[in-house]
Amino acid sequence: MDVLVVHASKHGATIGIAQTIASRLVDRGHAVTIFDAEVADDLDRAEISRRNAVVIGSAIYAGHWLKPAKRFVDHHADDLAGTPVWLFSSGPLGDPPKPEEEPVEVRLLEEQLDARDHRVFSGALDRNDLNVAERAVMKVVKAPYGDFRDEDAARSWADEIADALE
Repeated sequence: MDVLVVHASKHGATIGIAQTIASRLVDRGHAVTIFDAEVADDLDRAEISRRNAVVIGSAIYAGHWLKPAKRFVDHHADDLAGTPVWLFSSGPLGDPPKPEEEPVEVRLLEEQLDARDHRVFSGALDRNDLNVAERAVMKVVKAPYGDFRDEDAARSWADEIADALE
């Protein structure tokens, strides 16, 4: 099967999750193309509709998906009709991960795309990647720094996707 994985990441943690998912799908025998949502806007209808499945993921900031991911969904919703779609979000930090709430627009995105599943993965936050304003916000909300991503969880979810495609 031909799978498209689209990601939107601000500092790179979501790219890592998307790469883990893509790699596992390849291990399971699928052809995978991975795109940054910023560039994926340029994909034409034929490029999208020839895919057997699509996985779309975004980092979460202030409880929302990043604009490039939302724009990709809005731009390609009609092209994705009838294609199995899975969604993932990355961003909760800490142990246990906070915040626990789903991103604000996920329910709408699930409905818009008739998504098969949505999974939330813990993210990563490196102080050195942040500008002064972002550091101030992280201090106010008491966000912990560190890499809380769980590659085993991402691989396991990719296995669920592969199982559904078989």
